[in-house]
Amino acid sequence: MSTTSSPDRRTRRAIRHHRRPRRPVARWSSRLRDDRGSATAEYAVVILAAVAFAGVLVAVMRSGEVQTILTDLVRGALSL
Repeated sequence: MSTTSSPDRRTRRAIRHHRRPRRPVARWSSRLRDDRGSATAEYAVVILAAVAFAGVLVAVMRSGEVQTILTDLVRGALSL
């Protein structure tokens, strides 16, 4: 066993494979370029829009004027 101060094999490997910490800008830019999960977010936005549209449609369909128009339309179609 030698008494020199040279690092052992594990230490040399750790030094050789040591990565310098990335700057915060580099970390954020790589995260912004990463588009994993974007399809899920797009589906969520579409579902929210569909639910909002359905809510407006239900509110319109419950009005008396629209019910009268639809009833007359169905009666006219069935009387042919």
